[in-house]
Order: sequence, then structure tokens, then C-alpha cells
Amino acid sequence: MNNPPVTFWDHVQWFLDPWLFLGSTLTHLPGTITSLLRTGQIHTILWPPALRDAFFGRFWASFGPNLRESNGPVIAPIIAGRITHGKETTVPVYEPLSGSVIEVGAGSGMWADALFAAGAQRILGIEPNPAQHAALRKRVAALGFEKQYEVVPVGIEDISRPDKWDGRIEKENKNVKELYKYLKKGGRWFVYEHVRTPDSAGRFIHWYQRFVNLFWPVLLGGCDLCRDTETTLRNAGEWTTVDITAQPNEPWCQTVPHIRGVLVK
Repeated sequence: MNNPPVTFWDHVQWFLDPWLFLGSTLTHLPGTITSLLRTGQIHTILWPPALRDAFFGRFWASFGPNLRESNGPVIAPIIAGRITHGKETTVPVYEPLSGSVIEVGAGSGMWADALFAAGAQRILGIEPNPAQHAALRKRVAALGFEKQYEVVPVGIEDISRPDKWDGRIEKENKNVKELYKYLKKGGRWFVYEHVRTPDSAGRFIHWYQRFVNLFWPVLLGGCDLCRDTETTLRNAGEWTTVDITAQPNEPWCQTVPHIRGVLVK
């Protein structure tokens, strides 16, 4: 079946999507402030980084399950090793996810069951946002994986130092190289991540994304739209395989484009 032609209004919708999404996050701000006032956490309200974390945690608790449902069909073939050169295959091309796994940005734990079902035996879930920890631990307990899933409440640079597991550590691009060290030879880094707009999208889309990014991190827990994640991953260390491509079927004017694939150490 042929896809219907793209219309002018399709383009309008694509340009408006990030603003509609940001607007939906703001609906959670009054409830966050009310909850903090009821529990006497005035210091959190008065400290912008802490308020941002609390606000984002509340938003993600409601939005995360919807994202899991919509992105499940996209993530499943990646961790099953069935994506190569941007195409899905019927049999694994790469060894599927298995053994000990580091989940970067565990959030509220919405992918925990999928990771174990795919073959993980032990998971370290890195989540530096303290507002997410209660939901993450609750999710792991509900799934019955308390012994196999360990919540790491810090940034990547301190996952080997439990004495640091009591505070937030800001993540930097250099942490990708740090995380590379934890992969064994033959270890796989499965990728599905939003990235900066590609050069092929043109200057207008590039600058439009940068404009949206003035507001995006403020409302989405510090999330940065303009990171060149693919280059960062490629430069993290020596890889025997780098099989990363743009997510297919995304419009040329996508403000939040994605890449997907796998890197093998």
C-alpha cells in the first residue's frame, strides 16, 4: 500500500509538535508545586535545579508508559540484534542483548521488563534524577527483579563508586568514553536516541531545532536536543562494528530526529 502524499498541513503539524509537547509538560507544573507545598519541600521549589527534577519526574511518570507503548516496536528489534543498515531483519544479525546490562537513563523503569525478556541477567540502571528513584524502585519491585536490577542514582562517571551514590552528578559527553570502558570485548552498545538535525535537513531546520532547544531542557529535565550523539559514540573508543543509521520514515523537518543501531567493541 502506498503512503498518502505529504500535505502542507502535515508540515505545519511537524513544526508545531515540539511546542505542543512542551505545552503538555507544563500542565504538570501546578501539581508538582502543590505536592511540594503539601510535603513542606519549600527548598525544592526555591532551588530551580531541584524543582526541574521534581517537575520532570512527575511528568515522566504519566508520559513514560505512553512512550513505552509507542516505541516498543522500535526498540524490540534493536535489542534483539535484528537491525542492520537501518533495516529490520527476521533473524539476528548481531548477538542480542544478554548478560550484564547498563541501562543509561533508566527513568521510571519502563523498559526493565523488556530488557530482562530480551536476555538481560543483571541490570545497572543509571538514573541521576532523584525524583525518578522512587518510581524506578517501585517498578523493579513490582516486576520481581529486586535482586537482578540495581538502581545507580549517579552519573556514569561514578557507577564504580558506591560511596558517591547519594547525590546527583551532571552528565557530560565525556561520560560516553567512560561508559565504553565498562564494555567487554565483543560487548554491544544498542542505540535508539534523539540527536541534532542532520546536515541534509538544511540550515533552517538546524536553527529551528536550536531555537526549540532554548526551552526544551528547561521543561524536560535538562534534555538537550542538539547533541551530536552519533559522533560522540563513534569517538568513544575502538569498535569492530558501527552500524548506526537515521530512524527511517521520519520527516525531513523532524525537530527531534533519531538514530538507531548497534556498536560492537
